Amino acid sequence: MVVLATKVYVHGGARERATDSLGSLVENEIGELDISIEVGIRHDDFPTVTVDGPDAPVARNLLREEWGEIRSDPKAGNVATGTLESWDEEGITLDAGNTVRIAAENLGLGGGTPSQVRKRFGLVQHISLDYVVGEHLELADEERDRLHGWMREDTGRVNVNSATRAEVRATVNRAGHANDIVTVERLGLLEQSIVCKPGTDPPGLLASIGSYMDSELLAVVP
Repeated sequence: MVVLATKVYVHGGARERATDSLGSLVENEIGELDISIEVGIRHDDFPTVTVDGPDAPVARNLLREEWGEIRSDPKAGNVATGTLESWDEEGITLDAGNTVRIAAENLGLGGGTPSQVRKRFGLVQHISLDYVVGEHLELADEERDRLHGWMREDTGRVNVNSATRAEVRATVNRAGHANDIVTVERLGLLEQSIVCKPGTDPPGLLASIGSYMDSELLAVVP
């Protein structure tokens, strides 16, 4: 069984749609292998994928590469994954199956308080982040590179939570901005990144689509 490093934290009909979407994504990723698949949701909202069959080891590795994995006993020095739960002036808190605390000085994302850093890099709540396990937890170098890469792009982004990729694309289309974006990049099951075209103002796009979405939206402006 693989516990995916993304959460299903919505409720009601939205939860059912998100779970169905996850099942379809998993089937598309590994369904052609010689396996059987069962998708479930844990009590803490992390999805589980139970895989059996001759190709099960390959399937599990593909899922880990695509989604990241919540591990019960990550070893010191290894990279693990958690989802952003909260932040304050002293650091950020991740949910990695247990509470993980990363101090402000170990974020490695430049100046400002954790709250300011979060907004600058578009870190919507529940986004998955990689960190290094150890006595003093810190963001992984690969994670820092990914986030700094967003700031080096020629165009900006609008990051969104609480919506599937299909829902975000439909909202962008409904708001009349289909021609103003490059793509909607999946960051997690319910966390997406709208990549803007040159000339599109990320804060302006956020303001335009925000009224259509019951989500947190943060603009990334290079």
